[in-house]
Amino acid sequence: MDDQACPRCKTTKYRNPSLKLMVNICGHALCESCVDLLFLKGSGSCPDCNVPLRRSNFRVQLFEDSMVEKEMDIRKRVLKDFNKKEEDFSTLREYNDYLEEIEVIIYNLVNNIDVVGTNKRIEQYKRDNKELIMKNKAKIGREEIELEEILEIEKQMEELRRQEIAKMEDEAKKQKIRAKEALIDELMFADGDAKDILNTFAQTVANKQEEVVPLLPKVTQFSSGVKFTRGSSQAIPIIEEGPLYKYEPLEIPDRCGPDPPSLEEIMNNGFLHHVRAENETEKAGGYTSTLPCLRALQDALSGLYHAS
Repeated sequence: MDDQACPRCKTTKYRNPSLKLMVNICGHALCESCVDLLFLKGSGSCPDCNVPLRRSNFRVQLFEDSMVEKEMDIRKRVLKDFNKKEEDFSTLREYNDYLEEIEVIIYNLVNNIDVVGTNKRIEQYKRDNKELIMKNKAKIGREEIELEEILEIEKQMEELRRQEIAKMEDEAKKQKIRAKEALIDELMFADGDAKDILNTFAQTVANKQEEVVPLLPKVTQFSSGVKFTRGSSQAIPIIEEGPLYKYEPLEIPDRCGPDPPSLEEIMNNGFLHHVRAENETEKAGGYTSTLPCLRALQDALSGLYHAS
């Protein structure tokens, strides 16, 4: 919390939990109170870099790092005009060069590198591509409207689905209550055996549950058209199993040295006198002190003979 502080009045989030930081176009942040004081006369400049500011340029800071806020604001402004798509270029290389140019412009503006030249470059691009920029803005607007309409239709369908499910559940509860009342009346006034009546009632309920039709058709794909794969009814291919595993002892190549002692010789001839014995936990895991002893002897005897 101490990191979130106003650089002008030094108020921190710890001292004032309701502190709201506002960030401007130059990337420097101020608290909401300092912003109001700054614009008492109608205009003001940034206390850190003296950039002329407007009250409308301030917005609530979303990220802790002010540089990230600055980059997000600049990227949004630049991409509003640099809105070409891949289909507007004849080759993929040209499109990649265009994307690289956008990143260079954003980097220069974020890090205050040749700001005047970069802004002139942006204005020149806007003059040269005015018609295409307006065309792409209109196209993006239509796509957003179509997307909103699709989302609204899906929301309405989901609401109808919830209402239908609630209606069916309410009707099922009412039927259950009526069935219980009918069972009580039959037990009270019928002359037959109560056990037979209960069995008949249970059988009737089971038959009705089997005849229940699903409330709604099963959804098999997302709104984007991507089909579900989990829980599909497609048969899973059966993989034929191979031969069972058979243990084969390890073949040790010629080690160019004398043969190490066997496990029985290690245990009987005192090789383990200077080797730590295994504890109960290690023994439960299959570890014994003969294994490291054998390995050490194999390493020591290996390569003692000269192989020409």
